[in-house]
Amino acid sequence: MSIRGLLFDKDGTLLDYHATWMAVNWSLAAQAAGGDESETLNLMVKGGYEPGSGRVLSGTPLAVGTAREIATCFAPNLKGPAFETLVTDYEHIFTEGARDAAVAVEGLRETLEGLKLAGYRLGIATTDSEAGIHATLGEFEVLDLFEFLAGCDSGHGVKPSPGMAEAFCRALELEPGEMAVIGDNAHDMIMGREAGAALLVGVLTGTSAPEDFSGHAHHVLDSVAGLPALLLELSALS
Repeated sequence: MSIRGLLFDKDGTLLDYHATWMAVNWSLAAQAAGGDESETLNLMVKGGYEPGSGRVLSGTPLAVGTAREIATCFAPNLKGPAFETLVTDYEHIFTEGARDAAVAVEGLRETLEGLKLAGYRLGIATTDSEAGIHATLGEFEVLDLFEFLAGCDSGHGVKPSPGMAEAFCRALELEPGEMAVIGDNAHDMIMGREAGAALLVGVLTGTSAPEDFSGHAHHVLDSVAGLPALLLELSALS
């Protein structure tokens, strides 16, 4: 196995999902509920929030959805211009609301710098927008390490379709078998598999438990901090 390109999900992979997004999620739900506390909780549960654990469950709209998909979940009866306005509002909240709330996973800059120095080419594929990538990762001084950035509005489709992973390979002139996909959700793994990625790595800094990756990921790590050691181990075996 000769891996040359590493394609990362953003939320839950480069950013700690729950530390970053829970306040934003509550804000979205409260807006849709008109401030009614009971309805806000109902919408959060509908979106994938589990009150007992205080966490968002893997594969749910809040875990993997775009702003449009979350708006559809929270306001299914809203149509036409009013719905489009809600989507625009949500996109703004996702971009601006998370700008100050973003929490990087521990050791992010050091991990990515090490991978870059080792010769790996790095990319991001997220269901957030391109503006959201810059808003949430900008302050951590890591964006200069990436050669490819793709969001839900970049024209490559959305996960779990393979479009963003295929575009990553095209942009960096990589064969699919030279690519690893790293993410916190089965959607990331399916995208990678459909694109022909040779290595699928799940991480536990997002919404998924180890069992959620069963049948999807080749390896599961506590965080991306464990990726350099895994790649070194796999390189030694090849």
